[in-house]
Amino acid sequence: MRGARSAKWVGGAIAIALAATACGGGDSGSDDKNRAIDKNGTFVYASGEPQNPLQPANTKEAYGSDVIHTLFTGLVDYTPGTGKLVNMNAESVTPSKDNKTWTVKLKPGWKFHNGEAVTAESYVKAWNWAAYTPNNQTNSSWFADIEGYTDVHPEKGKPKTDKMSGLKVKGANEFTITLTSGIPYYAYKLGYEVFSPLPSGFFKDPKGYGEKPVGNGPYKFASWDHKKSIKVTRYDGYQGPNKAKNGGVTFKNYASSEGAYKDLVSNNVDSMNQVPEGELANYQEDLGDRAINQDYSMIQTIAFARYTKQWKNIDVKVLQGLSMAIDRDTIIKTVLNNTREAATGWVAKDVIGYKAGACGEYCKFDAKKAKDLIKAGGGVPDNKVSIQYNADQPHKGWVTAVCNSIKQSTGVNCVGDPKTDFQADTQTRDAKKVKSMYRSGWVLDYPFNGNFLRDLYGTGVGGNQSGYSNKDFDKLTAKADKAQTTEQSAELYNEAEASLQNSFPSIPLWYGKLQTGASTNVTGVKFDQQAAPIFTEVQVYKK
Repeated sequence: MRGARSAKWVGGAIAIALAATACGGGDSGSDDKNRAIDKNGTFVYASGEPQNPLQPANTKEAYGSDVIHTLFTGLVDYTPGTGKLVNMNAESVTPSKDNKTWTVKLKPGWKFHNGEAVTAESYVKAWNWAAYTPNNQTNSSWFADIEGYTDVHPEKGKPKTDKMSGLKVKGANEFTITLTSGIPYYAYKLGYEVFSPLPSGFFKDPKGYGEKPVGNGPYKFASWDHKKSIKVTRYDGYQGPNKAKNGGVTFKNYASSEGAYKDLVSNNVDSMNQVPEGELANYQEDLGDRAINQDYSMIQTIAFARYTKQWKNIDVKVLQGLSMAIDRDTIIKTVLNNTREAATGWVAKDVIGYKAGACGEYCKFDAKKAKDLIKAGGGVPDNKVSIQYNADQPHKGWVTAVCNSIKQSTGVNCVGDPKTDFQADTQTRDAKKVKSMYRSGWVLDYPFNGNFLRDLYGTGVGGNQSGYSNKDFDKLTAKADKAQTTEQSAELYNEAEASLQNSFPSIPLWYGKLQTGASTNVTGVKFDQQAAPIFTEVQVYKK
């Protein structure tokens, strides 16, 4: 999802074209072939403080996800630029004919960073622990497809057990997953970090392992100096195909993107997620061939906090009107320097099942109709809205522009509601204390349209922080999940997306494009379809 970005980003023979086009330095950093590479050099990446302890099932925002992805390797991953499924710790992931039972066989010989073997039990115990209600993991709903989930995570009351009946260990390197009903694209989900394995020691001290995680990925944990930096170092015993080409990564905490950008220009940090909006017109000149401009699968929306008095039982015409009051094209041109593309629906581009136009006329600017719709719907309660956002990333400018567009078009007062950083922003959302609306950027967890629909707007799912719930939408997504093939499922999800016009869970704004860069200290800086660096590919020059 998650937040500024979700976690990392597929089954069988399906391969899709994810348009990971890069220009102005897609493979960036210095390309001086005469400079020697330091195999033990450290890549310094501008980041921020994770919201939660570093537990795979407790992380659904960018800062924590980036770290988790370096420390853990799951069953499968996706090839950047194609979305093709690649087996990682899995030797095979095979569905039954009805897509209900999946058999997982592991590659033998994999080790956790403490030397313990990674086994089928490492996965089964981790998933059961994550799903069990008392453990309070933010991503527990990702296991809801598995038979027996409601026994370990009931809607009300105490769990009946701490083990899901749908998970069975068949041998040291084999286990099965039985779902409540067939899901043709289920293998795609298994690439998300929530499905990572955990070592036996974790279950004795989850809190301690959250501070000092032990994974099975290309890097091992070194240190966490809270609100300053997190350091990971190369794990030389790693068995995966993506071995690190550097000695480690330092995730350096910045209070603002402006500070990180200054350090990037001056080579005091090696890369960052996104340059500040105030530098979009200048960053290519500032960075030269170090600049990176790339598409990625992200959508920016504004979500309504449905649990507030303001939006409870609101007429959908009011929500549709607020959407039509936003002049997306002008804001993209003036504030965002043509670095975004206006959204026409709720699913990001370049994923299986993406189809333009689901939002219809309601994502097109029309000040008169916006005002008429809001009036017909009974008006905005108190005639005032606010948009919560995290101030440590470049959001203030466009939030202000969106508010101005709403005010000028409809007379509804609108103000920004900044939170200090992304951690404070997400904590406010999780505590259901958003005053009115909030910025909700979502990046794919796996390249399928259902990830932007069911996983974000389904009733009670982990990514649904707004309290939105719609029975018709839930029925349509359930129908899509019962399709025989991934392609058929994607088409049915198109129908589910089109239905959102009638309930409007959020206001689609624009699709994401990444503008960033690299220092002259490194080479091989590339970003995946989640706009996260491919950390293992970066090489550091000797100083």
